Amino acid sequence: MGKQLGQGDIDALFAAAGASVSEPTAGLASEALLERYDYSRAGQISNDQMRAISSVNDLFARNLMHTMSAWLRTPFKMKLVAGEQLPFSEFLERLSSPSYICSIRLEPLGAVGLLELELALASPIVDVLLGGVGRAWPTRELTDIEEAILTSVVQMAVQELNLAWQSVGLEFVFEKRESEPTVPRMLTAGEKTLCVSFEARMPEAQGAMNLCLPAVVLNAILRRLISEGDRPKRRSKEAHARIRELMGEAKIGAVLQFPMMRLRASELAALEPGTVLRLPLPKHSTSELRVGGLQFGRAHPVRTGEHRGAQLEYANDNDDQNDASGGQSIDETMSVN
Repeated sequence: MGKQLGQGDIDALFAAAGASVSEPTAGLASEALLERYDYSRAGQISNDQMRAISSVNDLFARNLMHTMSAWLRTPFKMKLVAGEQLPFSEFLERLSSPSYICSIRLEPLGAVGLLELELALASPIVDVLLGGVGRAWPTRELTDIEEAILTSVVQMAVQELNLAWQSVGLEFVFEKRESEPTVPRMLTAGEKTLCVSFEARMPEAQGAMNLCLPAVVLNAILRRLISEGDRPKRRSKEAHARIRELMGEAKIGAVLQFPMMRLRASELAALEPGTVLRLPLPKHSTSELRVGGLQFGRAHPVRTGEHRGAQLEYANDNDDQNDASGGQSIDETMSVN
């Protein structure tokens, strides 16, 4: 007589069959989650990070171009050329000789990078700062005075780096100029670096500026840079102060003139040199002070020493643009000469 299976035995058989099928599937799933790791990719900068780096360094190039042009009072153009990852040994092969190479410390990472400036740019910069017109001379080693002048220029470039990278908390600290024998010992030959190249042009010379940073130590900072890219940009207090300082040196056209009025054509046709044109204005009426074509307020013409001036009576609160009239004289009457 065959054995009769109860409901409990049947359930046990189905459970065992299901377990035998699921075990190979689970094994395949666990194998699918595994991925081989290539240790040579350590410190590799992703495409998103490289795009973020390019945007920051492009901002640095534009800011340094405006700063140097204003400081040197001569055209100074600078643009980002390339940004790529290189072994440190390959970066050393690209260095020109002689050149100005300085070490910069990256805080708070505690790492060290390099900044190279080709000496082809040194001669016109030094010549301008010593009172010349920016002439170039053959590339040679710098004197002590020339090196001190060029060091101040490089320190200004480091300040612009800080302004460009401050959104991610990275600070560049200028240390010193490095001699050619000490540069190869700054990093290991096989270490991956981020090399950013800039091209600078002056009226009589052009040269390159190269920035070399350890790629491994930048990964954490670069993740923050990508996340900051989606946030609205806010200027720092230093940037606001700098904008106010630069705007303070700008010159804006201003004029103190009579308000709009109507005159008879016969009166204008009868004008001759020496005659006085009587204007339909009260004796104590104020004149319009216009700045950049907009009415700023009303003012009285006054004299300050040997110069004419305008004593402001009140300023407009709105920014509405008024019709610009072509008043000529700043006096209670207008003489035709």
